[in-house]
Amino acid sequence: MRSSAASTNLATVALSVAIPCFNEAENLNELHRRLVTACDAAGADEVEIVLVNDGSTDRTWAVICELAKHDPRIVGIDLSRNFGHQLALSAALSFCRGDRIFILDADLQDPPELLSAMMERMDEGADVVYGKRRSRAGDPGHRLLAAKLFYRALRPLVDFDFPLDTGDFRLISRRVLDLIRSMPEAHRFIRGMVSWVGFQQVAIEYDREPRYAGKTGYSIARLVGMALDGVTSFSIRPLRIGIYCGLALAVLSLLLIVGSILAWAFLSPPPGWTSLVTVILLLGGVQTAMLGLIGEYVSRNFIQSKGRPLFIVRDVLRVEAQPAVRPAAVGSD
Repeated sequence: MRSSAASTNLATVALSVAIPCFNEAENLNELHRRLVTACDAAGADEVEIVLVNDGSTDRTWAVICELAKHDPRIVGIDLSRNFGHQLALSAALSFCRGDRIFILDADLQDPPELLSAMMERMDEGADVVYGKRRSRAGDPGHRLLAAKLFYRALRPLVDFDFPLDTGDFRLISRRVLDLIRSMPEAHRFIRGMVSWVGFQQVAIEYDREPRYAGKTGYSIARLVGMALDGVTSFSIRPLRIGIYCGLALAVLSLLLIVGSILAWAFLSPPPGWTSLVTVILLLGGVQTAMLGLIGEYVSRNFIQSKGRPLFIVRDVLRVEAQPAVRPAAVGSD
């Protein structure tokens, strides 16, 4: 595992908050206010707030720098470009020094005030406390449908307990973070990785709020990409579906052959253009779909084999007695 020098040789803290940010300038001040209040209410004495600017095109980095001037608990990480939510979150996790790590989005849809309840569950022995959504206010109907389909389609494809209707909003222990950071995959699906490690994981139900300000950075295309990452990162069952489809089509073809022979022998067979075209299209469609699925797995192995850094850090803003280290690149988090 390759890690950043900025995350080593620094004293641990009781709680780290990991927050990826993409065009969240309008949300950061309110996020900071509510988050600090939540940390105080949870009794967390030593806190660091790791804010990662994921190539934002607005004033997100400027606001992070301004907040850091007034709050030394803030650690600002500026990535060289937009790497996507999951890699930005991986960057935040790579700089976290806490014994417990609170993962939160910057849009305030997931309430930071649940931190106290999550800390209590972890005091009782849990290694992961995740938020389970009862409702999702403010999300349009197509996004709600896409989210429900995604979780319910993914769950039967993986070999571990993957909870429904959950995001990355959770509190994890240090040993879970260390395991996540040791995983080398380039296509990262953090919530799946956390579920995969096991240990005691408990849920807290909550009602998801609308965004405080701004527009979501998650398009339908990005949701589909995350779904592919989730499936291909944790399951080979889709490949096995190809075997089952092949066997089923082989049986169907055998039945059609037998039927054709019987029709030729005992009946006056009608012209077979329709049935022939139907079979060809069916076989061709299934074969093309399976080739595309195999291509997804092969392309991910190709990208993984390159061993490129997961993200590149442009700047690190940390108020320390020693100068902040500014690495050129970070590999596995």
